[in-house]
Amino acid sequence: MWYAIISEDIEDSLEKRLAARPDHLARVTALVDEGRLLIAGPHPVADSADPGPAGFTGSLIIAEFDSLADAEAWATSDPYVTAGVYAKVTVKPYIKVLP
Repeated sequence: MWYAIISEDIEDSLEKRLAARPDHLARVTALVDEGRLLIAGPHPVADSADPGPAGFTGSLIIAEFDSLADAEAWATSDPYVTAGVYAKVTVKPYIKVLP
């Protein structure tokens, strides 16, 4: 089943986010390689594709896991969590309807 991993950054997270980004992207790329990623990306602070030093307010990943527990375990071991980028992570089942 698909699961939405909805993360909210701490204030002024950009420095921590940039430091942990290579490890975070490696884990997300593994989902791509396994054919389990629907979509992933950050929420910029500003209404811009490049928010610059304003940074981000969080992220969204929609990926396939065997269970909610597996999705939660994957989400809580993300490098952004261990680096203190995220203040909150919510994992919810997701049903893809369109397209």
